[in-house]
Order: sequence, then C-alpha cells, then structure tokens
Amino acid sequence: MLDEWGDDLHTPRVSRAHALLLENVHATASELLERAGVSVTRHGAGLDEQGLIEALRALPGTGPLFLGIRSKTKVTAAVMEAVPRLAGIGAFCIGTDQIDLEAARDRGVAAFNAPFSSTRSVAELVTGLVIMLARRIFPRDRAAQLGRWDKSAKGNYEVRGKTLGIVGYGHIGSQVSVLAESLGMHVRYVDIVPKLPMGNANVVNELDELLSQSDFVSLHVPRSEMTRGMIGAGEIAKMKQGAYLINYSRGDVVDLEALRGAIESEHLAGAAVDVYPSEPASAGDSFSSVLQGLDNVILTPHIGGSTAEAQANIGREVGQSLISFLVDGGTTGSVSLPEVEVPQRGQHIRMLNIHRNVPGVLSKINQVIAESGANIVGQRLATSDEVGVLVVDLASDEISETAKALSDAIAALDTTVRHRLL
Repeated sequence: MLDEWGDDLHTPRVSRAHALLLENVHATASELLERAGVSVTRHGAGLDEQGLIEALRALPGTGPLFLGIRSKTKVTAAVMEAVPRLAGIGAFCIGTDQIDLEAARDRGVAAFNAPFSSTRSVAELVTGLVIMLARRIFPRDRAAQLGRWDKSAKGNYEVRGKTLGIVGYGHIGSQVSVLAESLGMHVRYVDIVPKLPMGNANVVNELDELLSQSDFVSLHVPRSEMTRGMIGAGEIAKMKQGAYLINYSRGDVVDLEALRGAIESEHLAGAAVDVYPSEPASAGDSFSSVLQGLDNVILTPHIGGSTAEAQANIGREVGQSLISFLVDGGTTGSVSLPEVEVPQRGQHIRMLNIHRNVPGVLSKINQVIAESGANIVGQRLATSDEVGVLVVDLASDEISETAKALSDAIAALDTTVRHRLL
C-alpha cells in the first residue's frame, strides 16, 4: 500500500495528514499534532464500529489518517479494512485491549499507547487506598453522612510496620513500592521478569509466598492469559487473616465472587477495586458489581490514571509518538510493529517500508535502489516473526527527480504491506 503524497519532495508532507481524536483526548495532543501541521478533528464521545468507519472516511484529503482513542472505542479489523488510509492509532491510555493489534500489524498500522504517563497518578492513589482501608475511612464517612457518630479505634491500624505485597513490579508497582516505604512499610514483590528492587523492597519467588506474608496485596499486572483469573478463591484463601486486596490493574484478574465471599466471612478485612470484568460504556451509565454494599470495600470507576497531570502527559506522550512515526518513520513504543528508533529526517529523502518478514526482502529493496542509481546514506531495520520495518535514507541531491518513481517501485513489491515516502 502506497500512501499518497504530493510532488514536492523537499517539504514536509505532514500538512496532508489528518487526525481524528475521540473520547476527550487531552488538548496537549491536539496542540502537538496541529503544531506539526496535522489537521485535527475532535469528537467528545467514543464511536461504534460503523460510526468510526464513517467518521474516518469523512476526513478530507488523500494522505494518511491517524486515530486517537481512549478505552471505549474499539478499533477492529473491519475498521482498518474499510479505511486503508488509517496509518496510525494512538491509545491515550495504558491498555490496548480495545485495538485489534494483530490486524494492525498485518496492515502495517502503527499503534502506540502511554505506558508511563499515568504511573504516578495510579501509584499515589493506591498508596492512599492502603491508608484509607487500614483506617476504615469509607465506612466512617458513610456513617457520618447518615448522621451516625461512629467514633472507635476498633479495626483501625497504622500502616507503618505492615507488609505490602506487590504483584507486578513494573512502572506502577515499583513507584507504589517507593511510596509505601516512605510510610514505613515493608515491601515484598513478585514478578515473572527479574526486576531490581527499589529501596529496601525484597523479591519473593512465588505468588503464594507473597500472599501469605502480606497485610496488603496490590495487583499491577497486564491483561494476558497468564493473569486472567490469577487471584481466585484458592489464592484468596492463602492471604493472611484480616489482609486487604487492591486491584487497580485489569478487571479479569480477580474472581469478584470469591472476593465477596472472603470479605463476608471476614477472612479479608477490606478491598479496593477500580477495574471490573464488564464496565459501562459511558460516564453516567448504570453500574453493577457483586462487591456493592460490602463494608470497607472501596469501589472506584476506573479512575486510577484520571488526573489532570496524567491526562496531559498522556496527550504529549502518544501525540509525540504519532508525530515521530509520521514525520520520521520511527516506531519506538509501537505495540503493533517492530520498534525502529530513527534520528530526525534532516535533508535526506527517507522511505518507510513495512513488509512481510520473508527471506530476501532487503535484497529486493536494495536492488531496486541500486538500479535507480540512488545513494543510500542510512538504513535501519527491525523485524518480528510476521513483519519488518525498514527506514531508508537516500541522498537528496542525487535522486530528487526520481524519488517518486523509486518509491512506487518499492511499494509495488509483492512483500510490501505499506510504503511511504517521507
């Protein structure tokens, strides 16, 4: 697939690109994209499959299209098939479950997310929840709101000296570790990937060991086959009597029926949950959970990263990734394509070729370039099992008249999935 551009080979073609930003993506993304010359159309709500296809098709021009979403809009294979101009997708959040990443890979669509920008917001909230659960703040608040003076020290504890067990010691888990230590807590963690501890945290080898040692267990794992249902009735039974469970990771990690039973039986003293197996599509929709009505259970509506600072940072992080891909062909941080880190394009003529990863692709492309008489000044290649991403810099003074023809010839190769002349 050859993305169409103009004939002026020495000026940026970014002005031909358009972006559709949905679900109130932060204005920092719009500002970055518009500053780079991208036309931006905003829509406050999410869209269903057909609505998304129609909205993308309605964008003007013939250049590449970019889509920005959060967690509600689903980008399916049907959407990408119906809108071949769609070149990049920005998930302005941490998760990418709402994007068919396999379809994006097969069509050469670069998808990006924001794995770092909301880290601090989530970590701060989780740390606050540890204190609120230990002090039974929410039951006391509800009583006071109803006019009852529930003043008692029973069941209330300091968190200093208690043990926090962290499942998943990534960007969020490690920051929770640091904040918890600052409160005087002991921290233990488990992760399937070896991680160096922050501060005085201690790694444990098995999940069961961590569950049995921790006064508080906080989950920070991605959604995967390995994590789906990883905390069920058996795991909860192994937790300490009177412990607390916090899930601010993914909705299908915890068996909520088992969690309810453990709280009703007073095996656990409380829980805080932000994510659920099924969540309402929009703000204001009705919400139901088996955990509703339980004492000392804090339920929040998927707001772990919902701060002004996090949303602004997410807008910048994902917006910059889309711009880098558009202007320079970089795929660093992509969750659908192999990652190629590139310098700024400068005065060179640059081609981006996304191709099927089969033997002989690079030699075919280089043969086409050699036959044109062009001078290669730089090449960068990254591959996965299925696709490869190749960025080629050519000397502009030698091929300015033939670059379009050369690019067309490479785009026509039977191995090419998507090709752009930058």
